[in-house]
Amino acid sequence: MKNRLLFVLALLVLWSGTITARLYHLQVNRHDEFARRAERQQQRVIELDPPRGTIYDARGRELAVSVEVESAFAVPREVSDPKSSAKALAHVLAIDAGKLERLLGADREFVWVARKLDPPQARLVRDLSLPGIYFLEESKRYYPLRGVGAHTLGYVGTDNHGLAGLEAMYDKVVAGKPGRRTVLRDARQGMAVPASLPSAAPVPGNDLHLTIDAALQQIAERELADVAERLHPQSGSVVLLDPATGGVLALASWPTFDPNRFAASSEEARRNRPVIDAYEPGSTFKMVTAAAVLEEGLIDPDETLDCEMGGITLAGVHISDNKPYGLLTFRQVIAKSSNIGAIKTALRISNASFYATIRAFGFGRTSGIDLPGESPGLLMPVARWPALAKAYISFGQGISVTPLQLALAFATVANGGSLLEPYLVRQLGTGESARMQHPEPVVRGRPVSAKTLGVLAELLAGVTAEGGTGRAATVPGYPVAGKTGTAQKAEPGKGYLASEFVASFAGYAPTAHPAIVAVVVLDDPRGNYHGGSAAAPVFAAIAQQALLYLNVFPQRDRPEHWPGEALPPSPDAPDGSDAPSSRETEIVTAGLDAAKPLPETLPAGSLPDLAGMTARQALAATADLRLYPILRGAGVVQRQEPPPGTPMPPPGARVELYLASGAGG
Repeated sequence: MKNRLLFVLALLVLWSGTITARLYHLQVNRHDEFARRAERQQQRVIELDPPRGTIYDARGRELAVSVEVESAFAVPREVSDPKSSAKALAHVLAIDAGKLERLLGADREFVWVARKLDPPQARLVRDLSLPGIYFLEESKRYYPLRGVGAHTLGYVGTDNHGLAGLEAMYDKVVAGKPGRRTVLRDARQGMAVPASLPSAAPVPGNDLHLTIDAALQQIAERELADVAERLHPQSGSVVLLDPATGGVLALASWPTFDPNRFAASSEEARRNRPVIDAYEPGSTFKMVTAAAVLEEGLIDPDETLDCEMGGITLAGVHISDNKPYGLLTFRQVIAKSSNIGAIKTALRISNASFYATIRAFGFGRTSGIDLPGESPGLLMPVARWPALAKAYISFGQGISVTPLQLALAFATVANGGSLLEPYLVRQLGTGESARMQHPEPVVRGRPVSAKTLGVLAELLAGVTAEGGTGRAATVPGYPVAGKTGTAQKAEPGKGYLASEFVASFAGYAPTAHPAIVAVVVLDDPRGNYHGGSAAAPVFAAIAQQALLYLNVFPQRDRPEHWPGEALPPSPDAPDGSDAPSSRETEIVTAGLDAAKPLPETLPAGSLPDLAGMTARQALAATADLRLYPILRGAGVVQRQEPPPGTPMPPPGARVELYLASGAGG
């Protein structure tokens, strides 16, 4: 009996020793290993998107902001019924139920259900009260003016990376640094976010301050949309530049889209046409032809040319004009846009000199604008020019350009001879960390002499005079210089199409001290396809509103100098052509009258009373309210639709302002 007890005792000691040794091995020797395993099972580190920097327009209005929203995620092991949960979530979120069911049934610790939900969607998901579904706050990009400047701003994907426009171009600057959040499964198998666990807050990105002005952008987009509604073109573009600095005031494309819901739009709607689309410019290119020949001293503006009554045969090929003209002076050739006159002029210059002038005006190469995907256009090397290349290029066929390139070429004439580098971002960052991107205009070259530019400016002013093709581009009180274009469209393998055209107008105003340069391009407008009757009126509508907004007084009642207008050329500047480098600052800070104070008696969140405001004040006020102004008449605002006191319309909504003569500036 005693031996049996000793044997049992020995077994107990041996068993206890074995257990103790095993526990020691597990809890001491392998402690770190099992601690890591437990941590992996109980904790998960989630990367959180940082708030992207805010994008502001030239007057400090917010064009792109980051807002805090909720993202839904799941712990599949806690989801009791993946099929019914997936079905309920799919109904609320409009996503594929089968795919979601597979995610919820996976043997994983964490899966995203839906990222960056709009608040109404997040509330609907919360109301389902599904086990295993949790929420985290993330940053989402939001564009408060919706489609205004959409092609320039671009858009941001779910992963917080810019996918187009400035969002893509400046992604590393604007994106910021991601944060990290550790989530923990507690003893009840629930999820928690304890403050004691390691975490790192996201670092916000840098802000961008643009040259784009939201009010001018709205004007350009509205006028482009209006002509699209009337003439039904395949597409359209508008470029609006400050000729003294190269700063882009507006870039408009039609059709357009809402960057808040970019996935719902087509690739064509998201195309930034002023920068990406190259087209044959037609007669707007006669400005370059004239510059090349005038620079060589090969023609006088008053020299008479025989335009052959609308037809000429070169190398066995007959080239026809739009209208039959006989004898025209060179001034009239440009004003009336005679193709035969342009051909005869270009035949006087060598291919090499003509090519060099075209390149000097910036064609056949990118401009350097801070946007992705810029097209250089198409300019065949002069060594590969066929026999009739110069003849066709003289009136804008056989060469392709972008609307931006054409605007920069006309800006060269407007500013006195400097081909400038265009830009959109004026300043990176805000406050003490701010850095100016373009403290001075960047001059890419001076294509022709001041003497040539003087004659060229006279010729372009003649286009909008009586008898010129650009009469519809005139703006009361503001002399306009420019050129119309009507180009047949070419299709690879088919040549030029008989019934499809590109209508365009390029010009600047006022002619004495130009404040804006604008280019309007309409791809295949229906019923009215001539540049002088389709595109020129769009230029006039944009220019009139833009000049008022920039506080450029009409010529008939202007003072000797006013804020927002370029000062006369400095006698010390090269060729007497350079405007002050502070031109951009003048426009941004001094262009507007102060808006009339809004009455305090109206309910909060309602539309203010704009009555009594001048056109300039009304444009500024509606831009600050993120609304589309439609001006009817001239003078001061008499009434508005919707009327004051009605609930504030959503951003981008139209407000019609009826103006009439009365007191006010």
